[in-house]
Amino acid sequence: MSAPSPPDPPAAPSLPPPYPDLAARVNNWGRWGADDEIGTLNLITDTVVRVAAATVRTGLRVPLALPLRQDGVQSGAIPGRVNPLHTMVQINRRLFGPDSVATSDDTVTMGLQAATHWDALPHASHSGLLYNGRPADTITAHGGARFSSIATATHVVSRGVLLDVAAAKGLPRLTTGHAVTPEDLDGAEEFGGVTVGAGDIVLVRTGQLQVYLAGDRAAYAYPSPGLSVRTPEWFHARDVAAVANDTLTFEICPPEIENLWLPVHALDLVEMGMPQGQNWNLEDLSTACGETGRYAFLLSATPEPFLGATGSPVAPVAIL
Repeated sequence: MSAPSPPDPPAAPSLPPPYPDLAARVNNWGRWGADDEIGTLNLITDTVVRVAAATVRTGLRVPLALPLRQDGVQSGAIPGRVNPLHTMVQINRRLFGPDSVATSDDTVTMGLQAATHWDALPHASHSGLLYNGRPADTITAHGGARFSSIATATHVVSRGVLLDVAAAKGLPRLTTGHAVTPEDLDGAEEFGGVTVGAGDIVLVRTGQLQVYLAGDRAAYAYPSPGLSVRTPEWFHARDVAAVANDTLTFEICPPEIENLWLPVHALDLVEMGMPQGQNWNLEDLSTACGETGRYAFLLSATPEPFLGATGSPVAPVAIL
């Protein structure tokens, strides 16, 4: 049976405690200068990439993206976030005469956060502000995001680390009410024999995507396990460059603290300037890492450079 649609979040003028204290502890505004637009992606240095490349041993490539399809993960709960509508605009058309080569072209209409994607930093705002203290009204209907759009993330390639929280607990997937804690992340590090370091891209597996892959996108979306409001401090302490997981909402939904909606989005994107990814398929990667006993790899995950966009589809590949 499909899960009920999520309720509308309550209106509130500001996020209640403990958000202000958490925000102060993870805030990166000004860390890379007043003009910075890429936040924690600054942590992916040339040295970090060289170390990441050295993790490749077999060349095994594991794709992590969901297919872009009209009956994809979006259930309609978020207005305008539509699954891809693919249309052929010409089929085997001979453009240069009856004996010329024929070509076919297509077009697509979709929400940029429809399937496997990155959230850019201006995807979330809080108290009228974006990352690095810029006004939220710098996002306009015609121009999109003036600062920190997804097009500024020009090369997202680094060491990827799978923190397989579900497997570390001996579970195929976490229960829908499970908020992933720093202690869970510590346990997944120990399980994988890996230590998260500066510039890493962390992939957190809950196993929730199994619900979507089994055909129930409503139950996949809500209720859902996800990251706890305590996890941004864990990522901040380790200087993580970006985080992605295998859920629609990224953080636990409904929220673990009453009336504190999307606090992890605000802490990651607005305060820390750390991109986050959703709807990543980590199932085959979990199998590959388990079979090889290696939970660190080279990860290629550069988004499509849509100018002014607050997110973008991505087709990430882990290379072991």
